[in-house]
Amino acid sequence: MKIRFLFLFLFCFISFKSQSQSTASAQVSTFEITAPQLDTIKKIWIYLPKSYKTSEKNYPVIYMHDAQNLFDTSTSYVGEWEVDETLDSLQIPEAIIVGIEHGGEKRVDELTPFPHEKYGGGKGNLYLKFIKETLKPHVDSTYRTKAGLQNTGIFGSSLGGLISFYAILKYPETFGMAGVYSPSFWFNEKIYDYTRDSELNADAKIYFLVGTEESEEMIPDAERMAKLLKEKGIKPENFQAMYIEGGKHNEALWRKNFANTYIWLMKNKINE
Repeated sequence: MKIRFLFLFLFCFISFKSQSQSTASAQVSTFEITAPQLDTIKKIWIYLPKSYKTSEKNYPVIYMHDAQNLFDTSTSYVGEWEVDETLDSLQIPEAIIVGIEHGGEKRVDELTPFPHEKYGGGKGNLYLKFIKETLKPHVDSTYRTKAGLQNTGIFGSSLGGLISFYAILKYPETFGMAGVYSPSFWFNEKIYDYTRDSELNADAKIYFLVGTEESEEMIPDAERMAKLLKEKGIKPENFQAMYIEGGKHNEALWRKNFANTYIWLMKNKINE
């Protein structure tokens, strides 16, 4: 039940804004885009590699959720992932990161494919349609991207991990890699049925990461899903499941492991 406590108190108090100084790097900017599928305007954070301005290269793109917590302490609730600092230090492999701000009180709706009997939600299909039909075309037409599925990823934690996993099953022709951190598979049992019935892209790269101190159900749920993926024929070299001893359901866990996950997902994608 610990995970559900954190779900309520760390992610539902989403109107909170820290007053600390911005920590976003110079590579990060923002823009707004109309999301007709969600009947709203979305604020988007975008990280461009350091080489972007001085090269003519095209770059892979990873779409990430909860942008308020990715780049900047001043907009995060309980700390940031430091995605920008991590990628600034790595330099290669390089990718464009597109962070989508969560929808405030609509976050649960957006990041869940199926509703929960108590917490509601279940409008994740509309959110993914926004990414696929509106945001991705805008990004691909505005920036120098490698638009193919093998160079397009989706990445998130908690509910963001759930919707990222669902996305790679829902749109196997669009997303070729997924970072699935601390996924909220508990939200609705239908995610297992959907996985069982979906056509899996055997070449898709999927990275699971959970901590041993998140909740009693977190590791069993992840192992259950991993078993399903193996039964569906995912290539062993394309699937990674990491169980972090002592890891808790928080940004510290996700921040510390982001670099390794990113490098694994981006293997063989060093820009020419």
